[in-house]
Amino acid sequence: MSQFKDYKHLFRFAALFVAGFLIFWISRGWVVPKSFGKYGHYRADAMTDVGSKPLHYAGQDACGTCHADVLATKMGGKHAGVHCEACHGPLQAHADDPSVTPVLPETAQLCGRCHEASAARPKWFPQVATADHANGVPCETCHQPHSPAIAAEATK
Repeated sequence: MSQFKDYKHLFRFAALFVAGFLIFWISRGWVVPKSFGKYGHYRADAMTDVGSKPLHYAGQDACGTCHADVLATKMGGKHAGVHCEACHGPLQAHADDPSVTPVLPETAQLCGRCHEASAARPKWFPQVATADHANGVPCETCHQPHSPAIAAEATK
């Protein structure tokens, strides 16, 4: 018992630890939102916050009201499962006011996002080494972007 003859420092350390824990617990109540943890490790009010923001995406149905021919071509091709705004970006402003012209994507970069050759992509997925495949020529020169299997000349 001689090793614990000056044990007061242990009580001071324990008191300091308990005080630190209480300060942490109280400050956590102020910092962490009340809805945190309602649905697991998430803030439940996040969905309400996101829903209160203005829409930027119009949805594929809105595109089809004016561009039915393009949508029909796309739905008959390999890009049927790709929504319009995945390539063209948010189009809510264009859907609300057709005079707002959307920016057409640069196909050499856009197509490469999905089709640039990569060992990480499945072998069955169409891949090209764009530097070797096109020699700097834009993809739409040879391919119709909404249905790439169709040659560009066939749609002109």
